[in-house]
Amino acid sequence: MGDIPGFADPNKAVEISNDDDAWKKKSAKKSGGFQSMNLSHNVLKGIIKRGYKQPTPIQRKTIPLILEGRDVVAMARTGSGKTAAFLIPMFERLKARTSKAGARGLVFSPTRELALQTLKFFKEIGRFMNLKAAVILGGDSMEDQFSAIHGNPDVIVATPGRFLHVCIEMELKLNNIEYVVFDEADRLFEMGLTEQLTEVVSRLPDSRQTLLFSATLPKVLVEFAKAGLSDPVLLRLDVESKLPDELKLEFFIVRPEEKLAALLVLLQTVIDSKQQTVIFAATKYHVEYIHSVLDLVGITNTYIYSNLDPSARKIHAAKFGTGKVKVLVVTDVAARGIDIPALDNVINFNFPAKPKLFVHRVGRCARAGRSGIAYSLIASDEQAYLVDLHLFLGRPLSIATLKKKEGTIGRIPQDLVDEHLSSLIVLHENQLDLTSAQTTIENAYKKYVKSRPAASSDSHRRIKQLNLSNCAVHPAFRTNGDEYHRDLLLDQIRNYRPNGTIFEICGKNKSPEYLMMKKKRLADKHKIELFRQRHETDPDESESFHEPVTSLTESSKEDIEGTFKSVIVPKKRKMEQLYKKAKKPKTVDEVYIPYAPKDHHTEQGLIVNNFHNEANKVQFDLTGDSEEAMNSSHVKKKWDRKKKKMVGVENPRKGKIKTESGAWIPATYKSDRYAQWKEKTKTGANDDDYGDEGSAPQDVNGPRRHTHWAKHNEKEKLKKRSSDMKSMDQILKAREIAERKKRKQKKGKGKGKSKGKGRRNKR
Repeated sequence: MGDIPGFADPNKAVEISNDDDAWKKKSAKKSGGFQSMNLSHNVLKGIIKRGYKQPTPIQRKTIPLILEGRDVVAMARTGSGKTAAFLIPMFERLKARTSKAGARGLVFSPTRELALQTLKFFKEIGRFMNLKAAVILGGDSMEDQFSAIHGNPDVIVATPGRFLHVCIEMELKLNNIEYVVFDEADRLFEMGLTEQLTEVVSRLPDSRQTLLFSATLPKVLVEFAKAGLSDPVLLRLDVESKLPDELKLEFFIVRPEEKLAALLVLLQTVIDSKQQTVIFAATKYHVEYIHSVLDLVGITNTYIYSNLDPSARKIHAAKFGTGKVKVLVVTDVAARGIDIPALDNVINFNFPAKPKLFVHRVGRCARAGRSGIAYSLIASDEQAYLVDLHLFLGRPLSIATLKKKEGTIGRIPQDLVDEHLSSLIVLHENQLDLTSAQTTIENAYKKYVKSRPAASSDSHRRIKQLNLSNCAVHPAFRTNGDEYHRDLLLDQIRNYRPNGTIFEICGKNKSPEYLMMKKKRLADKHKIELFRQRHETDPDESESFHEPVTSLTESSKEDIEGTFKSVIVPKKRKMEQLYKKAKKPKTVDEVYIPYAPKDHHTEQGLIVNNFHNEANKVQFDLTGDSEEAMNSSHVKKKWDRKKKKMVGVENPRKGKIKTESGAWIPATYKSDRYAQWKEKTKTGANDDDYGDEGSAPQDVNGPRRHTHWAKHNEKEKLKKRSSDMKSMDQILKAREIAERKKRKQKKGKGKGKSKGKGRRNKR
C-alpha cells in the first residue's frame, strides 16, 4: 500500500539528519498525522495504542490551536472525534502530576453517559500519563465524591449541577484550574444550566484556557463566548454538510393508530436482528409502553428517559452498549451523550418538531465512516415537519410513485401492517396493563402536541399540494418483481378516479342533476385540465424546493466578526465565498424584487440574530418527556389591578439551582454534610501538615472574611493557637508576666487583711 499524500505513516520512524539543509527540507514537507503535531512520547504512545491512525478534520484543526494556548469555539457534527480533540492537548499541557493541590483540568458534560464516556477515553488515551481523573455525577454518593476531590485529582469530569453543589458544600476555590472544556455546549444551555455554568465560571481564574465544543451556534452560546473567553477562535467544520453521506434516510407514511404495528414491521422484517437500533419516542409514557409491547412480542430491549433513576439509566445503557440487548427505546434526553460506535439504525417513532433535533437524533449512527439508516414513521399531523426538515437540509422530497421505483418517502405494504395490527389487538385484549398504558400515552400525546412548536405555514401549504397519503409502496419493501406488480396493481385500483361524478354515472341523461353537472363541467373545463396536468407530473420533480446548499452560515459576517476576530473554515471555501451575495434572479420585469432568497428556510433554521428566534427564545429544541417538563415551559401570568393587564409572575427559582434530586435550593445553600464527613473520616486533623503550596483543598478554599469583626475574630483565633516549640524570649516573657500576676495577687491579699483589723479595733 502506497503512502497517502499529506499523511504520515505512524509505524514508520523518522530519521533526523545532522545536515541543516536536509532538516529544513524534511520540516518543510507537510504531514497531517499525529507525529507532526509535536506531541510528547507518552501522549503519542497512548494515541497509537488507542487505535487512532490519522486525525479527523476537527482534530487536525483544533489540536495545534489549543497547544498554542488559544481559546477555541469548535463546531462540528456529532461523531467527528471532538472528545479526543480536547483530551490530547490536555495531556500535553498537564503532562504529569504536581505537588500543587487542586485539579488543573475541568470537563463539563451535559449528561452522565457522556461524562462516563469522556472518563473512559481519558483512561484509554492517557494510560501512559501519570495523571489522575475523578468523575462528579448526580445520583452518586456525595461522600465518595468528597474523598475523590481530597485525593487531589488532576482532571475533574463532571455534570454542572452536582459539581456546583460540591463546590458550595466544600467551599472550593478553583484557583489552580488551567484548562476548562464545555463539551456539547449548546446542549448544556438547552438543558437550562445557564445559572450553574455562570456561577462556576465566576469561580474560575482569568488565566484559564477555555474550549467550547458544540454542534450548533445558538445566540446564548455566542454571548457566553463573548463574556467568558479571551480572544476566541471560531472553527467552523459544519458548513460542508449537516448529515454524513453514509447515512441513509427512509420515511414511511403511516396512520396514527398503525404506528406501533409499523414499528414491529420494521424491527421484524426490514432490520436485521443482529444490528443495534435506537428508537426515539415523544414522552416517557411512550417509552414504557413500547418497552412493554416489545417484551411481550419477544424482542429484547431496554429503555432510558429523563426521570429514570441514575443507577437504572447506567445499567440500561450498559446493557445496550455491551450488546446484550439490540434495541434501546429513549426520549430526546439521549439524543446526544450516548456513544455507541457500532450503532446501525435509528427509528423516529415520533417525528421531531425541529430539524436540528432530527440531525442530533440521527447523528447517533453512521459515525467514523460507518454506514447507517434512519427510519422515520410519519403520521398525518407530522407531515408538515417533514417538509420543514427537507427545507432545512436543502434536499428535494423524493416520493415513491407508481412510475418511479426509487424514493425515500413511501408506504409500508398494508398486508404487513394488518398482520401485526391484528396481533396487537389480541395482545391488548389479553393484557389489561397494555390497555391502561395505551390510554395514558394518548393523554400524554395530547399534552405533547400542545407543547410542540408549530411547523411553518409554508410547509402546511406545500403538504396539502403533495397529498402524501397517496404515495406508493416504499422501495425497501419491493423485494421481487411479483410483489412489485401486485403493489402496482393495488395502487392503480386505489388511485382510480372515474371521469364522471355519481350524479352523471347513476343519473339519467335528462335528469336535472345530470344536466346541472354537465353545465358545471363545461364552465370549469379549463380548470379541470390544469388540475389533471399538475397531478400527472411526478411530485418529486415539482417539489424540488431549492438547489442543495453546501456553504451554510448562521449569521452575517458582521455578527461573527463582532465576537470572533479569527474564523477558520475548511480550505475548500474561503470567507468571501461563504458570505458573497446571491445573484439577482433574471426576471422579465425589471422592477421585480424577490421576497426571499432560495435558501431562505435553511438560513431561518441556522441564523443567530433574528426576530423569530428572539420571540421563541422560551422554547427549547427539546420538548419535555414528562408532564412536569412540559408545564415548566409555560410562562405563568397573573392579573395586575394597577396596570389593568396580565403580567408575568417573577420566576420563583431566580437565584436558585436545581440539585440532582430535582429540588430547587438557594445558590448559596450549604448543609453540614461536608463537616460531618470530615468529622467521620478525621480529615481535618491533618490539615496543618500542608504548606502554602500544597495546602489541603478545604484550607485553600476556606471561607472568605470580608467584615472588620470577622477579620478581628480570625486574628484572635490565630493568637490562641500556640505552638509546642517556643523561643527563649517567649519563655522569659511568659515567666515575667506570671510573676507580675503573683505580686499583684499578694498585694491584694495584704490590703484586705489590714482593712479587716482596723474595723475590729473600731468595734
